[in-house]
Amino acid sequence: MNAIRDFKIKIFADGADLQGMLTMAEKPFIKGFTTNPTLMRKAGIQDYEEFARQVLARIQDRPVSFEVFADSANEMIAQGRVIGSWGKNVNVKVPVTNTKGEFMGEVISRLSKEGVVLNVTAILTTDQVRQVAEALSPATPAIVSVFAGRIADTGVDPVAIMLECKRILQSRPKAELLWASPREILNLVQANDCGCDIITMTNDLLAKVAGLGKDLSTFSLETVSMFYRDAQAAGYSIRVPGASAA
Repeated sequence: MNAIRDFKIKIFADGADLQGMLTMAEKPFIKGFTTNPTLMRKAGIQDYEEFARQVLARIQDRPVSFEVFADSANEMIAQGRVIGSWGKNVNVKVPVTNTKGEFMGEVISRLSKEGVVLNVTAILTTDQVRQVAEALSPATPAIVSVFAGRIADTGVDPVAIMLECKRILQSRPKAELLWASPREILNLVQANDCGCDIITMTNDLLAKVAGLGKDLSTFSLETVSMFYRDAQAAGYSIRVPGASAA
């Protein structure tokens, strides 16, 4: 893989900064956008709906995910219907469970049957993927977001898990598998090789895409040069016994 154009996987930009999202919208390889309440809070968003409508007024040609934030099934369903009404390109994010650990199958099933395009999020196990697949309507497109990066944070290689998730979702051909929470550019390659349909990437991580296929010898020399320049700029010195003064 030497360039973004070599990848079959779709890249969604993950963030909640409007200007950053608009900057990413100018890049043709960005195929969609995702947000969540945590990112929005960090970005200082005060009015959830106002922000969402600002985004949707400017980005209309690619899907954008906005998440419910209720904790009961009935409230999630109500919020999901409202969010889904904000635009034709809206994907409604719903968590795989509530904060009590209860599977939100009713939410997934009812909204999916109503034609709401869901992004089922915070998934970390293959059992959860099986449950989600069973709850989704076969007739409605959906995204199944598996947090591969968080799986890796536990010391477990997520590749085998993502391959199994892809196999499970064969029963729901309209459901796309998303590799969530990547930590490095290598994850883009892994997700693509696993057959994932989508990967989310933050703007910080997207900035490293330029390094794809970079010659490692050149990269080594650049690293050595960086260390040298920084030491010189800092004015560091070491007194070496017997060395003559410059």
